[in-house]
Amino acid sequence: MTLNEIIALDKKYFMNTFGDRMPVCFEKGEGIKLWDLDGKVYYDFLAGIAVSALGHSHPALVNAIVEQAQKYIHCSNYYYIESQAKLAQLIVENSCCDKVFFANSGAEANEGAIKLARLYFRKRGKPEKFEIITLEKSFHGRTLATLAATGQEKYQKNYSPLTPKFLSVPMNDIDALEKAITQYTCAVMLEPIQGESGVNPANKEYIRQVRELCNRKDILLIFDEVQCGLGRTGKLFAYEHFGVEPDIFTLAKALGGGFPIGALCSKEPFASAFEPGDHGSTFGGNPLACSTAFAVLSTIINEKLSDNSANMGEYLIGELTRLKGKHSFINEVRGKGLMVGIEFSKPIAVELKHKCFDKGYLVGSVGNNIIRMLPPLIITKEDIDRFIPVLDSILSEYDA
Repeated sequence: MTLNEIIALDKKYFMNTFGDRMPVCFEKGEGIKLWDLDGKVYYDFLAGIAVSALGHSHPALVNAIVEQAQKYIHCSNYYYIESQAKLAQLIVENSCCDKVFFANSGAEANEGAIKLARLYFRKRGKPEKFEIITLEKSFHGRTLATLAATGQEKYQKNYSPLTPKFLSVPMNDIDALEKAITQYTCAVMLEPIQGESGVNPANKEYIRQVRELCNRKDILLIFDEVQCGLGRTGKLFAYEHFGVEPDIFTLAKALGGGFPIGALCSKEPFASAFEPGDHGSTFGGNPLACSTAFAVLSTIINEKLSDNSANMGEYLIGELTRLKGKHSFINEVRGKGLMVGIEFSKPIAVELKHKCFDKGYLVGSVGNNIIRMLPPLIITKEDIDRFIPVLDSILSEYDA
């Protein structure tokens, strides 16, 4: 099919949730490269929004999918699943959690975290503790409960009434958080580095204060690491940057390297609040998803891709900061590892994203003044060196 035929088919049969997409359909990918139907090469600096951690068509990921699919793809959670148990072990042995539950997405994992936090206090004889505090500009998913947790009114306004007993406070304001806590608060849920709203890292001291406050007030601390976890920030888990451990954290996106899977990860005794019948999933933790995720996570760990993320992220941010010195309308370059945002004083982000696309580079935009970059963890210095002059040339068009 031609691109125009695909677009026509999409507009006729697919719900219009994504509007007018970028005018391309990719045919294949390898490493950080994607090829469209006409054979044009694009360099992927977005990784499917922090999903394709190993790039495209990585042999470890492809082989895991093929080998498991040739055995069997699905069975019910009525039965024990080897790859599910092995993946849970791999996560536990490399993190602060004690138990894992597998879902199909980040939103599902976050739903599970919300349920677990509320259920933990109910089973302790404190059913009144069910309020959850989140941060402004956060993003936790598009289900009704995770929309209620999301600190952005633009996503919530058309879906009221929302799931009750969520409220949001400003990031890095410990006084605002403490004032919001009541006898009914069961958890604080946050992204240690916000992604969807433009790459906003929390202050290290703030996160430490939140941890101390939760300890003092008998409140659970939940980290949403759906976007910032699994090597994205230069550590396997973003919480490692802050010198604290959450009680519960969630994963998705990069975990399957492109295959849908999410994970709810919890310390004890909180994990044991889930008993038979309290939570479940038909597809969550299926053999194909878990075999794939095991291969992806093993590769991230064994090939030290978190270290590559730290090193290449430092180099990319350094090069972008150099461009900031040349182009006065760049307000800020920020991020950790390969989770990078560029904020402009001019409303140029969407147009700039399209100009990068025309030159064969995929980046994201947040609003119209932030460009977001989330390249695969396998990116090299040569890849960055190829991109920077292209970006510099595009930015020069706005210098006047």
